[in-house]
Amino acid sequence: MSAPTAIIADDEPRLAAFLRDRLAVLWPELTIVGIAANGPEAQALLERESPDIAFLDIRMPALSGLEVAAAAGRDVRIVFVTAYDQYAVAAFERAAVDYLLKPVSDERLAETVARLKDTPAPPAGEDIRSVLAALQRIVHGAAVPKLAWIRASRGADVMLIDVDDVTYFQANDKYTSVFTAEGESLIRTPLKELAQELDEARFWQVHRGTIVNVRHIATTSRDLAGRVVLRMKTRPEPVQVSRAYAHLFKQM
Repeated sequence: MSAPTAIIADDEPRLAAFLRDRLAVLWPELTIVGIAANGPEAQALLERESPDIAFLDIRMPALSGLEVAAAAGRDVRIVFVTAYDQYAVAAFERAAVDYLLKPVSDERLAETVARLKDTPAPPAGEDIRSVLAALQRIVHGAAVPKLAWIRASRGADVMLIDVDDVTYFQANDKYTSVFTAEGESLIRTPLKELAQELDEARFWQVHRGTIVNVRHIATTSRDLAGRVVLRMKTRPEPVQVSRAYAHLFKQM
């Protein structure tokens, strides 16, 4: 039997390289025949290389990983790798073998490798629902945030920021400012849309235009007008809490 082959598609080169390197350790027999930076490149690789497996990021330029999977031949086994767990159902409906949430641990990737070795062919149509049910249990049981990484601009640089490092988000016209200990970056996602992708247990909206990381709150106090003011562990400026959200801090 010939060695299995795979492609990786991810618009973040560092994450694609990380996955390639970890697969080389956990599954030495697997040959990575190409890495794509967007959906059209992934489609071209699938057509040219006819790999056994495709590791697809879901959010990619031009074509999403779901669209690439929908157009892929039935002979390729799909594994989705993404920071967004809200796409789980749609991913499984594409008969994915597995669904990995970034950042991917060696332990979790090893489970995927084992599943791929035990699944020599893509699930048949009648098996999709059983695959969906099994993998949904895995996703819902995983102790991970809804959004794990953010790509943000800081000057001419594009930063990959772990959401754990974000002190707070603030609406900024058509953009959202991302404040960390290192400084301010910008993302194009509006704050209202971003709020739906964050873990509500860790990120609290404290103002119409501000969402804070609760783990970064150092102290709370009140100003002369009686408004709650937050002091953050990793930023020098105070963060104002509007009266509509002051009830969140009654016990603090």
